[in-house]
Amino acid sequence: MSRTIDETHDASRQSWVESANRPGCDFPLQNLPFGIFRRQGTNESPHGGVAIGDRIVDVAACRDVGLLSGAAEAAAEACADPTLNRFMGLGTDAWSALRRAVWRLLLDGDERIRAHADWGTRLAPEMNTAELFRPATIGDFTDFFSSLHHATNAGRLFRPDQPVLPNYKHVPIAYHGRASSVVVSGTSIRRPGGQTLAADAGQPAFGPTRALDYEAELGFFVGPGNALGTTRRIGDADDGLFGMCLLNDWSARDIQKWEAQPLGPFLAKSFATSISPWIVTFEALVPYRIPPSARPDGDPAPLAYLDHGPATGRAGVDVRIDAFLSTPEMRANGIAPARLSRGRSAELYWTPGQLLTHHASNGCDMRPGDLLGSGTVSGPKRENEGCLLELTRGGREPVTLPSGETRRFLTDGDEVILEGHCEADGFARIGFGECRGRILPAQGNN
Repeated sequence: MSRTIDETHDASRQSWVESANRPGCDFPLQNLPFGIFRRQGTNESPHGGVAIGDRIVDVAACRDVGLLSGAAEAAAEACADPTLNRFMGLGTDAWSALRRAVWRLLLDGDERIRAHADWGTRLAPEMNTAELFRPATIGDFTDFFSSLHHATNAGRLFRPDQPVLPNYKHVPIAYHGRASSVVVSGTSIRRPGGQTLAADAGQPAFGPTRALDYEAELGFFVGPGNALGTTRRIGDADDGLFGMCLLNDWSARDIQKWEAQPLGPFLAKSFATSISPWIVTFEALVPYRIPPSARPDGDPAPLAYLDHGPATGRAGVDVRIDAFLSTPEMRANGIAPARLSRGRSAELYWTPGQLLTHHASNGCDMRPGDLLGSGTVSGPKRENEGCLLELTRGGREPVTLPSGETRRFLTDGDEVILEGHCEADGFARIGFGECRGRILPAQGNN
């Protein structure tokens, strides 16, 4: 199915949910991201919902009272599950049918939801009365290295003479992450321990990391998947991707430096990855699709299996990602979180479709709910660098915060907040919500 601009992207349409029409709202009528929630103070099972303004549409409840029919009703049945995996596996026709049906229910002038006496608690509860969960059971998590700017900046710190290795511009590079430690926004992050080798030490030591970092990324959730031993065509890659979220791949840089050679990241990355709770569908993202970042002169063209061909003009996606830091002292003194960086996925060297296609190119089976990370989203300017490793030049040039504090890397009690949104002329601004994580001290035995 070809995703195209339609009435659900019309910026002039408004919702009867007044908060959805306010300037700067992340979840206007044109967005409608999916997530998993349950009402606070109840023993109900977590289940699927759609964010609209400051409310959540309970999809299964709308089906139960007869507000959905046909393909949308069948799709909503899958949203009664405690995860979105089954819904993700249904494919683009089902996703589109349900999104369009919910859009109609929320359109200004449609009173079908509000006709029910308990609509505000059963069909469309306020978001602040709900508990949000990880939206899918993530069978596998793979984190890519899609930003040439990040690869170059990080590479200069470790390989000044050859920051980017020759294979980078031919093949999307990734490592296989730890799916069990992917957590939803708001989950606290325990400072990990591991082996490190100090510059003046002859032997490694085990202890808490002293170089804890964040990475501002995007996550891509896989849709129907492919069977073991089969591959995916680049032309069909978009139909294999359900949607996007914000992702923070927490990293212990001193542990990473010691353990990463020769096989790559391990304990420096596996302790935690945070994701935002709402998945913005690729259908909602249609107006913000763009050509991939222009490759520098002399760079090789993608091999045929990674060449988008006629679809190249809309193979990328333009998401702006802001990373903020709040320290204990800032919170105690009422100082707002400080923005550390702003990146754009428009700068990425590899597209979401190329990541999925390459991952399956050896016959690896991809399953609904699998998560692909973009890797740190960085850009050409200092303000675009999406992690402290880059911003502080490996800790040598600390950043100064509005409180007067400085940071080389993260301190216990620090909270990192990622925010993301899309904008395009003639279309509504849509957002991703927040991805938060606060650092807890290391366990006592580290």
